[in-house]
Amino acid sequence: MTSDPAGLYTAALTLTNERRYREAEAALDAAASGADDNLRARIAGTRAFVLDQLGRPDEGEALCRRVLAGDALTAHTRGVIEGQLGSILMHRGRLDEGLEWLGRAIDTIPDDPLAVANLRMNRSLVAMQRGQLAAATADLEAAVAAYERHGDPVEVAEARHNLGYTALLGGDLVRAMREMGAARPVIAAASAANAAIGDVDMAEALREAGLVTEAERLLREAARAFHANGMPQARAEAELHLARSLLRHDPAEAARVAGRAARHFTALGARSWAHRARGVQLRAQLSGGTIDRAGRAVADLRVDERDVAPVAASLTRAGLRSDAIALRLTRELWRARHGRSAGRVPTPDETAPLEVRMLAHEVRAERATRAGRDAQARRYAASGIDELATWRASFGSLDLQTSLAMHGSTLMLTGLRAAVRSRRPDVVFEWSERARHLSAQVVPLRPPPDPEQAADLSELRLLRADAAGDDWTSDPRAIALGERLRRRQWTTTGAADLERPVDLPAAAGALDAETALLSYVFTGDGVSCVVVTAAGAALVDLAGWAEARTSLPALRSDLDMSAAVRSGPMAGVVRASLQKRLERLSALIVDRPLAVAPGAVSPRRVVITAPGVLAGLPWAMLPGLEGRAVTLATSMSHWARGRGEGGFAGVEGSAGPVVPSAPGAATTVVAVGPRVARGLEEATLAVAAWDAGIVLSGAEATVDAVAGAATTADVLHISAHGRHALDNPLFSGLQLADGALFGYDIDRMPAVPRAVVLSACESGRSAVRWGEEAVGMTRAWLHAGAGAVVAAPVVVADDDACELLGALHTGLAAGEPPAVALAAASARTGIRSPFLVHGNGF
Repeated sequence: MTSDPAGLYTAALTLTNERRYREAEAALDAAASGADDNLRARIAGTRAFVLDQLGRPDEGEALCRRVLAGDALTAHTRGVIEGQLGSILMHRGRLDEGLEWLGRAIDTIPDDPLAVANLRMNRSLVAMQRGQLAAATADLEAAVAAYERHGDPVEVAEARHNLGYTALLGGDLVRAMREMGAARPVIAAASAANAAIGDVDMAEALREAGLVTEAERLLREAARAFHANGMPQARAEAELHLARSLLRHDPAEAARVAGRAARHFTALGARSWAHRARGVQLRAQLSGGTIDRAGRAVADLRVDERDVAPVAASLTRAGLRSDAIALRLTRELWRARHGRSAGRVPTPDETAPLEVRMLAHEVRAERATRAGRDAQARRYAASGIDELATWRASFGSLDLQTSLAMHGSTLMLTGLRAAVRSRRPDVVFEWSERARHLSAQVVPLRPPPDPEQAADLSELRLLRADAAGDDWTSDPRAIALGERLRRRQWTTTGAADLERPVDLPAAAGALDAETALLSYVFTGDGVSCVVVTAAGAALVDLAGWAEARTSLPALRSDLDMSAAVRSGPMAGVVRASLQKRLERLSALIVDRPLAVAPGAVSPRRVVITAPGVLAGLPWAMLPGLEGRAVTLATSMSHWARGRGEGGFAGVEGSAGPVVPSAPGAATTVVAVGPRVARGLEEATLAVAAWDAGIVLSGAEATVDAVAGAATTADVLHISAHGRHALDNPLFSGLQLADGALFGYDIDRMPAVPRAVVLSACESGRSAVRWGEEAVGMTRAWLHAGAGAVVAAPVVVADDDACELLGALHTGLAAGEPPAVALAAASARTGIRSPFLVHGNGF
């Protein structure tokens, strides 16, 4: 090892940049011995930075000031130390002082482009905290240019990552994910601590996108990494971001985590950071009365609202205006919900974060509700949702479309409640369609071919095939691939068009005398249904919703047991239990709405739109719907528009029935995955109904072969084992010869079939996000442009699937729409199953 002080200092700087701070401290001790005054001063400046990162900011600040008090420094060295002091003050939350010292340093050393770039990086962080995004972007772009000319790839990547974070603060999620995703591999290769810092920012992007499960996993891992590396400030910041993510769905835990972060910041002397954490803690404690993402009311937490004013004032003084406004708005929302006297509503400007702007709409809507002004409450709620919709309009990704509903969930429930209280079917229908369109309004562009995505999916298939059981998604490599796939899908799937909602007269006009619409809405308190026929509309409240809600999980168990126990003494008991539960749920959910259908009709066909709380219900098995053709539509607007374009249709702009005018002439592809007991028999029955039928089985039934055949098929039928991935439904898969066909694979297809039949366990399951919306394999096909998808949310016995779906193809080949064909097949075979048609089934 060299004994040259300058060489030792260079080695210490490398350790510092890799965030190996304990080792760096020892290396700086070695470098200081024998160094001249200026080098010793620079070593002291780096030591001050290291002390700050190790949780000793007082020592770091004092060291910088002591060095600056000397008079033997060169101008360049003085500028470097001034920059270190500014950075320490910034980390401590003393933003005005930090900004002053950083600016002084930049002016002092203009001839050192790398040092100035480092200072601009730190100054941009101050601007970000204050919401001054133009200033932050200017500093970062100048830093990128300097690093590209004089620096190394890691420095360039870090600056580009920060540009992505600035884009995130400005609401540009796609650019944020693109910049941060591209930078991460380079940053992570430098050190584990570097990777953790990047992951904290990435988690914030995921949280803003509503993907809180993934965000919170990253934040917990980052906090552990910072703790292991002796970085208390970074650990406390990760805890603060974790608390902010928990705010929406677990306020009690958010309050605990934010309180812990506040204590850590206080111990470090980071006062403004402590105020930020305390503000989040108070917001969590003021969250009583909200509805969480599972659709359940949040219990009140112990809070003293008098604590809000001093914390908000401290945040304002620190220049953290958005944090202060968010806290004050949350207090006003709490006051409105609890009947307290109202205070002044602070008005966020258009540069405020989306979360803060949505809070302002929520406060106005809640106050109008409490004053009994429901029409005004609906206007305020609609205004906020429209603002959210404008922002979301550029995102074509299904993942984003469903998860971004988080930001509008409270406003949506407020509007739905006010609509139901109006007792007007037209108003409730309008809000039902708003709820459906919150995640389904955008018609996506097909993304361009992406070889890297194809390679990642192939590797993911191998990981899944090699894993034991269903734990493959916890493999670190699977997690990394999954995050990369998600970011790529976000940034490559654009929006082609927006689907406009229809009103109640237009919806009724799309119904014939034998068709009824059941449009269900969830208000957080209960479920209501708008029943629409060609003769009119009626509003029905489901009086037994509480009972129905507790029965739904048990129904899934009954269905699974019924598929598994086919003979023996228990089979009759299982069937009787299932039948009893179905009869009771039918009475609670569909019988009364159908009984009051205007025009005294007994509809042969039923269109259903339903919120996420009813996801997984096997509608066609309910006795009240027995013998009727049932389709579970994405929205009534989508169904009505498809019907107006020629009957069964897919995305807006595609028209025509599922088969050509000549019966049996459609191109049909049936793929059979491995180990499906009666898969080949099912395929033989299916293609026998068609003039043009192709069977892919054995080694031929690969993912690429099925995807390729699907692009030219009118009907695609996949008979395979399926699994639903709860944490990321687009990783739900259908097992083929060379691995799973994932939801992400569907986006790779340049075109998709008009009708898709999924003879696979759980292929119709959905994961509910934020109360109203559900996403899964069926939604992936519909989002990509399929007109109708036949799928089941639970296990289906092989015998039933084989016979029923074979009979289904007989009807499809004869020109019957999918829902009509499925109902007829059930009547002919006597098989009642959970299979349901999603989308435009007729």
